[in-house]
Amino acid sequence: MSDTPPRIYLARHGETEWTITGQHTGMTDLPLTDRGERNAQSLGKRLAGLTFAAVFTSPLLRARQTCDLAEFGGAAQVDPDLVEWNYGEYEGRRTVDIRKERPDWRSFRDGFPGGESVAEIGARADRVVERLRAIEGDTLLFSHGHFLRFLAARWLGLPPESAQYFVLTTASLSILGYEHNLSEPAIRLWNDDRHTQE
Repeated sequence: MSDTPPRIYLARHGETEWTITGQHTGMTDLPLTDRGERNAQSLGKRLAGLTFAAVFTSPLLRARQTCDLAEFGGAAQVDPDLVEWNYGEYEGRRTVDIRKERPDWRSFRDGFPGGESVAEIGARADRVVERLRAIEGDTLLFSHGHFLRFLAARWLGLPPESAQYFVLTTASLSILGYEHNLSEPAIRLWNDDRHTQE
């Protein structure tokens, strides 16, 4: 085993049509746009040459496509816990429209009616963190914006609602790891999208 503490590489999926329109995309299984496909390929070039002890992907199409186009599909295992937040009744709706009905609504405080609560997605992130910490070597995950934000918060031991502070763009790369040793979890890189194209 290396003396360097392991790192967890987080790849958010590429752009979809609902990313462009700002619609909450939880369980709706949308494909990538052409731009989303190009940026997934660029992400793959960014990751080229790195070696991973394990690669995991959400079962949803947009994450699997990103994984495949980044050329990690052959190594990836599907992990159901990596799916996006279940938005329940607010699936497909935009925050601006929801707030016309509920001006004080905040997703990371209130959750989604008929979907997952903040506590439930936090518990799901905890399960993933526990599995990741048991892997010796670097790991690569292909997942979704909100779920990866919760994962980062729980990696650091912060309350689930702290996920609101970790914004992610499509096809971005982030890295979780440690500062000096395994008792000091840290964010090594966050929301790096310099490889993406307009």
